[in-house]
Amino acid sequence: MDNQVVWIVLKKLRTPFLVLLITFSISIIGLMLIPAIDDKGHIYHLNFFDAFYFVSYMATTIGFGEGPYAFTYPQKLWVTFSIYLTVIGWFYAIGTIVALIQDEALKKAINLRKFIKQVKTLREDFFIIIGYNRVTKDIINNSDFRFVVIDKKEEKIDELNLEDFNPVVPAITGDGTNEIILKYAGIESKYCRGVISLFEDDAKNMQIATVCKLLNPKIDLIVKATSKNQEDYYKSLGIKYIINPFKIISDRIYLNITKPFIWLLELWAFGHKLILEQKDLLPKGKYLICGYGRMGHALEEGLKMAGINYNILKIETEDYVRKKGSVIFGDDEDRRVLESYDVKNSNAIFAATNNDLLNLTIINKAKKLNPKIYTIARENSLDDITIFQAAEIDRIYVLEKITAEYAITSISRPLVDAFIRKVREMDNSWGEVMVNMLKNIAGERPIYYEITINAENAYALMLKLKKRKITLGDIRKSRANRNELLHIVYLLLKRGDKIILMPGSDMEIKENDKLLIASNKENIEDFEYIVNNIYELDYVLGE
Repeated sequence: MDNQVVWIVLKKLRTPFLVLLITFSISIIGLMLIPAIDDKGHIYHLNFFDAFYFVSYMATTIGFGEGPYAFTYPQKLWVTFSIYLTVIGWFYAIGTIVALIQDEALKKAINLRKFIKQVKTLREDFFIIIGYNRVTKDIINNSDFRFVVIDKKEEKIDELNLEDFNPVVPAITGDGTNEIILKYAGIESKYCRGVISLFEDDAKNMQIATVCKLLNPKIDLIVKATSKNQEDYYKSLGIKYIINPFKIISDRIYLNITKPFIWLLELWAFGHKLILEQKDLLPKGKYLICGYGRMGHALEEGLKMAGINYNILKIETEDYVRKKGSVIFGDDEDRRVLESYDVKNSNAIFAATNNDLLNLTIINKAKKLNPKIYTIARENSLDDITIFQAAEIDRIYVLEKITAEYAITSISRPLVDAFIRKVREMDNSWGEVMVNMLKNIAGERPIYYEITINAENAYALMLKLKKRKITLGDIRKSRANRNELLHIVYLLLKRGDKIILMPGSDMEIKENDKLLIASNKENIEDFEYIVNNIYELDYVLGE
């Protein structure tokens, strides 16, 4: 890469260097050949150094004066000629240097050299993000990992650099499917944990996933999919983290209607409090889905699984616009169409098109026709969040926010991700017991804590495990009074590829076990003290 920068510089400056060399040579040789007269009237010739010295300050227009003696008229005539010759050559060279500084090829070569150096100096786990946008920016801001970014658009890289992330996020303009660019980004590095590709274009995500898996089969991939076929293909590649925001919304609607406490546990993992209020529950009855694209198909599947009656209005299609004879939505024709789909007797309406303005218009018109109708809207971009909030919609699903939340959980909180997947398999009565237990032990807003049982995270516990067996119940004791229990809940234990939901107190602890715990800040701090401080551990173990 250093050679490429040098080669570009030499290539661009070769001609101006030759022009300077020729013009200076002609001027110097001329001055050396023309006879001069010294202060005693003797004829002499300028030596090379005197001629070079004079031409140097003459060409650069500094002008110290004639030397070493006053020039004769032949010398002055030659100097006059040389001034125009060398100054023009010098200005040409300066202009070329200025143009070189602004040269795009040189800029790219320097930026690439800097990028490669930054990636090579990374000595901690990092993820490669392909495509910089609001979602990936949110991921960078809310994760403890380092990141490397690739984007085709230079303005996106400039936008990233203006964010002034700390620590620095190495970024380069390039094609995320290009093998060379991916290698520059460190995909073969032992510190590379994975690649994140969350484009709207399924084909692009598929291409990136395929190339990355071929270059490094060991890394994790976090990819976006919008269809079942796409998900099946990713699963065939062995990809664990597949984010389909349409299916997530569909599953949440199904869970809310059929297993509300399981729905509540999932949302708690993303910051919701553990209280199920009446306003949180979706109504049962008849639903009207407006829009039959990827979202509409996913909603149909969810409502069908929940046993809900529904109608589908394909309002965003070209056929609808052509039959209507207008591209204006919300007029009398749309009102008549909504009425024909029985909006007045529907219990809920879901505006599910890929046009935020159209979704707002549909909701507004439906509320006028049926003031009691429960309104749900798809919001495609975070740019419109305040507009949607002002519209007083009962429930808003923001695709970008959902995608970012799941990506962050997959990267930074893998045990939470595993917990969500396991919880979805449970029934509602189990979920109700779980919610009540969490509230009784840790309150309405318990926080979760992930720990790997090793010397770095549980020093004292690792020393004890070499001498004796210890169970989860043994360390779930208060360090103030070992006869009392810590207010913590063991949500999940991962041992190798085996995942155990709600492990019992008699479960024996092994090295490299991964634990997901729910509690409050105070009890989690106590737990950390116990597993890391030998004296605290001895006390709770009764030794």
